Amino acid sequence: MSKVRVNKVVVAYSGGLDTSVIIPWLKENYDCEVVAFVADVGQGAEELEGIEAKAKASGASECYIADLKEEMVADYIYPTLKTGAYYEGKYLLGTSMARPIIAKAQVEVARQVGADALCHGCTGKGNDQVRFEGAFAALAPDLHVIAPWREWDLVSREECLGYLAERNIPCSASLTKIYSRDANAWHISTEGGVLEQTWNAPNEDCWAWTVDPEQAPNQAEYVTLKVEKGEVIGVDGEAMTPYNALVYLNEKGAKHGIGRIDIVENRLVGMKSRGCYETPGGTIMMEALRAVEQLVLDKTAFEFREELGVKASHLVYDGRWFTPLCKSILAASEELAQDVNGEVVVKLYKGQATVTQKRSDNSLYCEQFATFGEDEVYDQSHAEGFIRLYSLSSRIRALNNLKK
Repeated sequence: MSKVRVNKVVVAYSGGLDTSVIIPWLKENYDCEVVAFVADVGQGAEELEGIEAKAKASGASECYIADLKEEMVADYIYPTLKTGAYYEGKYLLGTSMARPIIAKAQVEVARQVGADALCHGCTGKGNDQVRFEGAFAALAPDLHVIAPWREWDLVSREECLGYLAERNIPCSASLTKIYSRDANAWHISTEGGVLEQTWNAPNEDCWAWTVDPEQAPNQAEYVTLKVEKGEVIGVDGEAMTPYNALVYLNEKGAKHGIGRIDIVENRLVGMKSRGCYETPGGTIMMEALRAVEQLVLDKTAFEFREELGVKASHLVYDGRWFTPLCKSILAASEELAQDVNGEVVVKLYKGQATVTQKRSDNSLYCEQFATFGEDEVYDQSHAEGFIRLYSLSSRIRALNNLKK
């Protein structure tokens, strides 16, 4: 296959085996300068330690590290949370929400250094290739995109390690790695290993952040979240930035085994895949936001928000963040969230995050109307006329059938 002439390429670099191979492969196969771009999305200090030196040892001329943690939570995760998005009813979109901000920052670095190409290390089987390249198409259609996994003939971990060994390029990866993991401030995912057989129950090695719920503390813990316009702005009486609130709740939730799911999901590319996802702080946040919505949104508004959540989950999962439709859905959910203000108490116990108390100045719940006791505000006889009108079409249809 003939290759496009490339002078300088910015590669999304993680420091793992794949991207360590990609840098020398790009230099050999495209005869170009390679700039490494590292996105700090909260994957942890251990993964970032020494990463600039590692990138340069692999052949990168420069390495840019962007701290995206606060922006990711505030501008990508929080807006998605307002939609109530769960992909296929369970997945809180941890990997999906991180990709658009990484791609955007990668494009910004490419513009800064005058690159004419972008590169990612996603395989040809996964969703991430679509997410990255969909973002590149929307933000930098003039830049060429290189996807080595769709070009090279390396097919195994052993071959990748051998490739680096032949070139005396240091790499801490080994053949003992069983699982594929991806982490950011929102979640950590685990795939591969025993999970490739759906009849295998996940073992403890499949979980990286959270305590086994059976081994979690026997004493429940309660956290209080303050919500304003559909966003968590404080926890346990302390005002917090979106990222700091998430970090705090991650620690609380992980200790109690909160936020574990084992799911077989439909990938965008057509196949099904299985993964174990841990989203402790996010699970607590989602429960709190939905609790305030229960108080504030009326029936039709709540129904519409649920529809937005389903649609948003697919747009985010499918890598369509930078599209007019996604922008419109996020704008609609933002408008619905204007009155979603309140305070929520969440009980953390043995893997469950349960809302036990909730209140809002905008609550539509009124004890005077809802009480089973005597009241002076509701005339029950009014319900008869409402029901006759509400069911009028059914009544007319039935009468027509009788005539027949």
